[in-house]
Amino acid sequence: MTPEDALAVADRVVAMAAPGEQVEAVVSWSRDTEVRAYDGEVEHFVSAESAGVGVRVIRDGRQGLAWAGVLDDAALAECLSEARDNAAFGTPDDHAGLAEPDGIPVPELALHDPRLAAVTAERRIALAVELERLVLAGDPRMAGVESADYADSESVGAIASTTGIRVTGAETSAFLGAWALAGDDDGATTGFGFSVGRTAEDLDPERAAADAVARCTELLGATKAPSERLTVVLDPYVTSQVLGVLAELLDGEAVLRGRSAFAGRVGEPVAAPSVTLYDDPLDLRAPTASDVDGEGLACRRVPLLTSGRLDGFLHNAYTARASGTVSTGSADRPSLRAAPGVGPRVLTLAPGTTTPEEVLAAVGDGLLVRELAGLHSGVNPVSGDLSVGAEGVRIRGGEPAEPVREVTIASTLQRLLLDVVVVGSDLTYFPWESTGVTLAVADVTMSGT
Repeated sequence: MTPEDALAVADRVVAMAAPGEQVEAVVSWSRDTEVRAYDGEVEHFVSAESAGVGVRVIRDGRQGLAWAGVLDDAALAECLSEARDNAAFGTPDDHAGLAEPDGIPVPELALHDPRLAAVTAERRIALAVELERLVLAGDPRMAGVESADYADSESVGAIASTTGIRVTGAETSAFLGAWALAGDDDGATTGFGFSVGRTAEDLDPERAAADAVARCTELLGATKAPSERLTVVLDPYVTSQVLGVLAELLDGEAVLRGRSAFAGRVGEPVAAPSVTLYDDPLDLRAPTASDVDGEGLACRRVPLLTSGRLDGFLHNAYTARASGTVSTGSADRPSLRAAPGVGPRVLTLAPGTTTPEEVLAAVGDGLLVRELAGLHSGVNPVSGDLSVGAEGVRIRGGEPAEPVREVTIASTLQRLLLDVVVVGSDLTYFPWESTGVTLAVADVTMSGT
C-alpha cells in the first residue's frame, strides 16, 4: 500500500459522513519482520503484513469508535455504522471533537528509507546470528544469550476527517538487540545491548554486543551497600526511564484527571536551572521521530521545562480544548482501536557540556545507577514520591568501584529535578520515546544493609 492508497481509503470513509456528525478515519498498513537466533541457528522467523482502519464518530458531544482489518467498501461502511452505534451510547462531553487544522505545515522528514525493501531474509538472519556470536565471544564470563533479535518494519498511514485533516506518511525502522547472561563463582547477571536505525545498513552489531557484555560483566560480584544519603549518577538508560515517568506527569490528560504533581505550577521553577526539557519529534536521530501526531496535526518541538521553569504540558485536541489552550501536536494513538491519548515522541533533556567521566570526577563519591526495578509502580503520580530498587556501581574518588545490588533509592520526582547538579553531554537515543544523558542528582537516600 502507498500513502496515496491509504488516503484514498480514509477519504472514502469521510465521504460517508452524515450531516451533523464529525467523522475521522485512520488507515494503516505495515510489513513487519522478526528474527531470533539461538546457538548459531534461526529459532524464530516471522514476516507478516497487516492493514486496518479506525473510525471515530462524534455527534452531539458523544464519541464512538470502531475498527476493521479489511478495507473493502462493505467493511468500511459497516465500520462507520458501528462507530455511529457506539457513539449513541457514549456520555456527552462538551469538549468532545476532532482536531482541526491549525495552520502549522507538516514538516518534510526523511522517515522512510527505501533501502529496507532490498534487505534479504539471509541478511536479516545473518545480523541476528552475528550478534549472538559477538556477545558470546565478548568475554570469557559470558554464559549465554537469552535472545539475539533482529526486527524491521515498513509502515504507511493516512488520516482524514470532516474537519479538514488530510495527511499521509510512511516510515521504516530496524532494530538489533540482545539480552545476555554472564556468570562466575560469585553468581550471574544479565544485560542488554541494542542498535536502531531506519534500515539494516544503519545497525551496528559490534556496538550492540559490546554494550550487552559490558552491562553483564560490570555487575558480577555485586553486593548490598550500607544505607546512606549520597549523590546518584543515572546512566542514560536510567535517565530515559525516569523521563518516561516524568512525561506522564507533564501530560494534559493527567492534569485534567488530577494525577499530576505539576498541575497548577506553569511558570514556576520546578527543577534546577541546568534542566531544560522538551519534546522534539522532528529530531531525525531518534527512531521515534514523527511528522504528524495521532490526529493528523503537524508535530513540532514542545518546550516543557526551560532552565528549570515549567513551560506547560503536552496536549492533544481534547485536552487542549478542556484546558483552554491549543494542541501541541502530541496526540498519541497506540492502536486503531483506541481514541487518541497524549504522549511525547522524542522527550529530550537538553545535554550539558560535561562528559560522563567528568560527571563521575565531579561527584567524587556516590552511586552510578545502571538499572531501576519497579519504577512505574514505585512512583506516586500525585505526590511524586519515588522509591525503587536499584543496582549499579559505587563511585569512589571519581572512578567506578565495586558493584552494588539489592538497594533502594528514594526521593520525589520534584526533588530529583531540583537536586540535579550535573547534566552530561552524552545524549543517547533509545527505541522508545525518551532519550537519556548521564545525570547527577544530589541528596538521594539509598537503603541497603
